[in-house]
Amino acid sequence: MAAKAAKGAVNLTDLADRYGSDKGSTKHRYTELYHMLFSPFRDRAISFLEMGLQIGGPEHGASPDRQTTDLPSVRMWLEFFPKARIHGLDVSDFSWFAADRFTFHRCDMDDRSNIARAAADMPEFDIVIDDASHASHHQQNAFLELFPKLKPGGLYVIEDLRWQPEAYERPGITKTADLFRAFSQTRAFRHADPAAEAEFTALAPAISGCFLFQVRYDKARRDQVAVIHRR
Repeated sequence: MAAKAAKGAVNLTDLADRYGSDKGSTKHRYTELYHMLFSPFRDRAISFLEMGLQIGGPEHGASPDRQTTDLPSVRMWLEFFPKARIHGLDVSDFSWFAADRFTFHRCDMDDRSNIARAAADMPEFDIVIDDASHASHHQQNAFLELFPKLKPGGLYVIEDLRWQPEAYERPGITKTADLFRAFSQTRAFRHADPAAEAEFTALAPAISGCFLFQVRYDKARRDQVAVIHRR
């Protein structure tokens, strides 16, 4: 269990554990990284988007129309960012969740045009987290549509880069981890699809930094989280 924060402080890992998010100390420990990255945004009226709102969706064999029961990370974000407008995107329906600062968008990320339509109804964001299906083309479609909506100085995060679901992953596509690892080393995108490579290359001048982190900070489990900073 992560050490408790000082009295009166808010620790993101403690919030994740309280609400049952797998981003906390019980599994991935991503919140240790996020607390450092997101603290400067904490008391600002930011716009924040998370894609993928509850574990156990179609990437695990469930129906997109499954009954949803909770939004652990959304509850966490609402408390951590007391002035933020939190947006959530998922293929399943979470419109039942009512909170003054929460807006839900339903979207099937298997079709890029669906992401574009959803993005048209969204504001510009300070922070985007992709914790959706983890299929390579879903991650890449989302990045191409939503990174341009990131404000200068904003952060775009892609989680669980080394796990792709059999239900969605397409053979022959460049893995998202490989795509951003190469960019972090060479400042150039390389993709099996020339058209996709050209689109990523067009976004490269807007990227000031790209960093990849291990899950649970174990060197044997590298390239699990990408953090891309917009100029």
